[in-house]
Amino acid sequence: MEQTDPRHLLVKIAKLLKKLRIPYLVTGGIAVLVWGRPRFTADIDIVVELEENNLKKLKEGLMKLGRSGYVDEELMRQALADRGEFNFIDGQTGVKVDFWLLKEKDFFDLSRFKRRVAKNILGEKIYFTSPEDLILIKAIWYRMSPMSRQLEDIESILKISGKRLDMKYLRKWTGKLGLSKILSGRTLSQQT
Repeated sequence: MEQTDPRHLLVKIAKLLKKLRIPYLVTGGIAVLVWGRPRFTADIDIVVELEENNLKKLKEGLMKLGRSGYVDEELMRQALADRGEFNFIDGQTGVKVDFWLLKEKDFFDLSRFKRRVAKNILGEKIYFTSPEDLILIKAIWYRMSPMSRQLEDIESILKISGKRLDMKYLRKWTGKLGLSKILSGRTLSQQT
């Protein structure tokens, strides 16, 4: 399998989503590259606002991205029903893309979707989660599965993007999401 910069696949997928008019935002490790420190990431995480009427078109488009790609239409349908996730594996690079369905009744999901930020990646406009929302989602992931990588990512976002963070928004959602224990020594006291 060819080793490649995952940003190339990200650009292809962003173009496909734009063509299909599927709103999205990039989160996870690739977003940490934008708002924090460079680090290795083995996958791409994308939140999508997917509807039944464009599910099949998305599957077909993903399969056209390269030889031997893999996506399971039944798992896509299940993710749509559950507002969960499905993935696509690029056959050329082996890079996995996790597609997370926007949870329409989750006020935080809706808020972070409205606050997405366009960034230029390899000459293309790509929509990313805001740095504040990335901090919050990393804290949520840490709460679900306490891995030091999540805290390291939070620290790097604070260090690189800290002065530009909307601390009022971050404090508001830290309280609403019950993340004070995780973030209290990090975001709220370091950046004022």
